[in-house]
Amino acid sequence: MKDFKILLVEDEKQMSMFIEMELTHEGYEVDVAYDGRDALRKAENSDYSLILIDIMIPSLNGIEVCRRIRQFSDVPIIMLTAKSDVPDKVLGLDAGANDYLTKPFAIEELLARIRVYTREKTQKNVLDEIKVKDILMDNKIHQVWRDGKEIELTKKEYDLLKVLLINKNIVLTREQLIEKVWGYDYVGDTNIVDVFIRYLRSKIDDGFEDKAITTIRGVGYIIKGE
Repeated sequence: MKDFKILLVEDEKQMSMFIEMELTHEGYEVDVAYDGRDALRKAENSDYSLILIDIMIPSLNGIEVCRRIRQFSDVPIIMLTAKSDVPDKVLGLDAGANDYLTKPFAIEELLARIRVYTREKTQKNVLDEIKVKDILMDNKIHQVWRDGKEIELTKKEYDLLKVLLINKNIVLTREQLIEKVWGYDYVGDTNIVDVFIRYLRSKIDDGFEDKAITTIRGVGYIIKGE
């Protein structure tokens, strides 16, 4: 697991030592930052596979650190906080966090959530290039073509298309797409999936006779391939 490097941002020394020890025991490589500015500096200068950020940290709070990291990186971020109110969760997710864990938490739950991203990274490395019919996705340069024509997508549109392509010939429900693209702690209406499917179709299907994305009424969406 040495190729999976984690930045832990936690100012409570005992808590950070405990989490670092558990992560190291699991085989992860761990860096620790005790305040927001140090965390931001480390995130800018190192290539991390995942970042754990406590919200209540000195100099820059976790929300602001997350927001600034999102300006230059899409590294998975899990927020750690004693705050369990929905507005605080929404703030963290809106700032770009992928997941949210409220203190006190069982270390087994944190490790289980990290394993989700470990599997995703492994899958991502394998799936550098995905091709379904005339759609080609190159994950190394984050670009998509259809029938040789370059398609410009936002990050969420790209992530949504990627999930559909990886799961070709499998109908995915709105709930499954929300969990895979927005994260299972997403707070909001499942209609967000329909909105982004429309955005995606306007770019990936308009102008093409063979429509890539199929709606399975009452179930969800599918991209069919060979």
